[in-house]
Amino acid sequence: MIREGDRPTESTVLIEGFAGRYNVLRNGKRQITALHVPGDFTDLHSFLLKTMDHSVLAITPCTIGMVPHETLHDIFENHPHLARLLAVSLAVDAAIHRHWMVAVGRRSALEHAAHLLCALFVRLQVVGLTEGYRFRLPLTQAELGDTLGLSAVHVNRVVQDLRKENLITWRGEMVTIEDWPRLQQLADFDPTFLSLQNEPR
Repeated sequence: MIREGDRPTESTVLIEGFAGRYNVLRNGKRQITALHVPGDFTDLHSFLLKTMDHSVLAITPCTIGMVPHETLHDIFENHPHLARLLAVSLAVDAAIHRHWMVAVGRRSALEHAAHLLCALFVRLQVVGLTEGYRFRLPLTQAELGDTLGLSAVHVNRVVQDLRKENLITWRGEMVTIEDWPRLQQLADFDPTFLSLQNEPR
């Protein structure tokens, strides 16, 4: 979808599907630094930063919308309410990234995986893509490993531990959270950072 070093003239809105923001190291290893769900701008910041310092891949077939940077410039200049909403989107994206960094640096692999599942569940719930505590997560073990910073073997072990604790069921692409309070507790998950409250902007 986007490559590091690109200078896009449009920003991308994800309408359907899953996408991931990532960087590739010199040794070829990949780190996924964000997962995008429907409703997300994958690169709103490109309007401000111009040159991309990361890439974005389509994890599944995606439907996208493109918003020209000229349109975004007009919104920021002439439509203050819409500009505030876009600023909130940028702020939430930054908050998600901060929590991601805390998870990578200070949480155990099990806690990090639990936090990821909690955050994805809440974000997908907001856009109507959950059924009860069940949601689609179309990540391969390799992609999940690149997201959590773990080997495929370690990822498999972590998922098995979550299953053994009766916290989740994971069949194919479908994840069911079996004990939401306990999963939240394990992850030390507080959804406040996602700014989901319907407050005046």
